[in-house]
Amino acid sequence: MSSRPAVEADAFFEEHPDIDSVDLLVSDLNGVMRGKRLPAGNLSKAFEQGIHLPASVFALDINGNTIEATGLGLSSGDGDRICHPIPGTLAPTPWLREGRQAQLLMTMSELDGSPFFADPRQVLSRVLARFQHAGLTPVVAVEMEFYLVDRARNAQGMVQPPLSPGSGERATQSQLFSIGELDEYADFLEAIQNAADIQGLPLDTALKECAPGQFEINLLHCDDALAACDSAVLLKRLIKGVALTQGFEATFMAKPYGQEAGNGTHVHISLLDRAGNNVFAAPGGEPLGTPRLHHAVAGLLATMPASMAVCAPNLNSYRRFQPGLYVPMAPTWGFDNRSVSLRIPAGPNAARRIEHRVAGADANPYLLVATLLAGIEHGLDHRLEPPPPLTGNAYDQVPPSLTSSWQRALDLLEESSVLGEALGHDFLAVFLANRRAERDTAMQVVSKLEYDWYLRHV
Repeated sequence: MSSRPAVEADAFFEEHPDIDSVDLLVSDLNGVMRGKRLPAGNLSKAFEQGIHLPASVFALDINGNTIEATGLGLSSGDGDRICHPIPGTLAPTPWLREGRQAQLLMTMSELDGSPFFADPRQVLSRVLARFQHAGLTPVVAVEMEFYLVDRARNAQGMVQPPLSPGSGERATQSQLFSIGELDEYADFLEAIQNAADIQGLPLDTALKECAPGQFEINLLHCDDALAACDSAVLLKRLIKGVALTQGFEATFMAKPYGQEAGNGTHVHISLLDRAGNNVFAAPGGEPLGTPRLHHAVAGLLATMPASMAVCAPNLNSYRRFQPGLYVPMAPTWGFDNRSVSLRIPAGPNAARRIEHRVAGADANPYLLVATLLAGIEHGLDHRLEPPPPLTGNAYDQVPPSLTSSWQRALDLLEESSVLGEALGHDFLAVFLANRRAERDTAMQVVSKLEYDWYLRHV
């Protein structure tokens, strides 16, 4: 490999001479950051030669246990692959070690340089190559919700909202879009903005969500879907890190509180043709877009049941799907309607797009976007037509049909020839084995609720 990539490292240290170590990061199946920390003086070598990590980093469950059923563990010798830097992701982490720490995002390849099939970033790259071949460029924006929680648990050992930095009180209710609550957490939000500026992450808006301690921070749209997802995984790390410096914990858990709104990930997608035109924007300004937008919507609706295992990847994910909390529970679509799964937002015709509203904030951004693009491709290739768009409250018009069963979601994904072909059957085998093993472990745990309800009464 050429030594030229090391120029990025040299220029970085000229600008940031106080950096003395760098975290090399890969995002695993769950979106958890794994990797190595190395002295700053060794970074040029990492740029020139890459670093070795075991393939089993993509066999780890949420607790860091290697799932042997994936085939990436001891049965294959637990061998190494090589990880190379993603250009443009080397940046300081100002919340760590008084600014002396930096980070660099990596992606895994086979030893011969070909993409490693189980790396979610490489899965997305594979799907994007299909769009490139068709002369289409996805434009993607990712919106993520999260909760701030107190680092101390309540008397029952459960999470609780933090004490407000402004009032010193613990919130028991919240106001959606409250500027006053943004003011109370102004130092936290300013620290996020400052860190994002240092890291070059393209933040758009921040808003107060509808539950105590819940916020949403949005990223600007990007015509490089890989870069959009890089920004999403790095923003998660940034928010968690900054929260700790402010005395909080930040969680992207789908449903931290049973009676409050869950954390979602909303993904906005449009498509550009080779001339840079948005193929979803109708020449006459029709708000529901073009036939190709309709085909894309139909493809997403058709693959939505099978995509649930990616949109809702773990046990807690399915607690989010409850009525009355703005969570889609059936494959539906409509114009400027937040009760549907696929919303066509209002706004300038040139920005006509699809907003996918099903996934939780616990979804892996690379796998989520890859899955959505696979659905869009399916609709475009087969010229699928969606049902009529819904107006009014979709929850009153369409009964829930998206599965609330983790096991059923995994079975539906396994049965999907469309998603299997697009994401790679070899990748899906790893993903399904990993998720099923975690589900089996979760089913061995008896909850306090079960003791309270059943121990004495059945």
